[in-house]
Amino acid sequence: MKNEKLYKVVLVGLFAALSYVVFTFLQIKIPLPGGDATSIHLGNAVCVIAALLLGGFYGGLGGAIGMTIGDVFDPVYIVYAPKTLILKLCIGLITGLVAHKVFHISNETDNKKLLRNVTIASASGLLFNVIFDPLVGYFYKLLILGKPAAELTLAWNITATTINAVTSLIISVAVYMALRPALKKSGYFLEIK
Repeated sequence: MKNEKLYKVVLVGLFAALSYVVFTFLQIKIPLPGGDATSIHLGNAVCVIAALLLGGFYGGLGGAIGMTIGDVFDPVYIVYAPKTLILKLCIGLITGLVAHKVFHISNETDNKKLLRNVTIASASGLLFNVIFDPLVGYFYKLLILGKPAAELTLAWNITATTINAVTSLIISVAVYMALRPALKKSGYFLEIK
């Protein structure tokens, strides 16, 4: 591809916009006591798809920017924007690392192996989020809101994060497996090394 860097920057912007829209407008917000909330959303799926297509850094950056902007514009989530930026970037970094450095999915030709490797890579990034989003969120709330608020919301956050991870895994793998042949055929598939 002639202008690969420009193409990546454009796709980071596209994935940031997609993750913002999916996170902001297609979420089920669950109000919690004390004015806090958690939500069921597919923003993480966009982050994973981006990491599979663009590599860990660019994909994670796209997802992290979009969901962080979503936090900034929501009065309930605004205090969590720094946490979102870091954790969503990490989802992309881990997914991209496993997909492209461990399994080299860009070069895989066997569809069964590709499906397995994409699933493992996606699950790796999302598993990180299942563990660290509630954990970091607990300590973050402990620091900002105090112990009772942090303990009260921990179980809800674990549940919501797990639901998000399972649905994001299914959707991100299905979308990547559908997009990959179309991108290859059109000449817009990036071979990440």
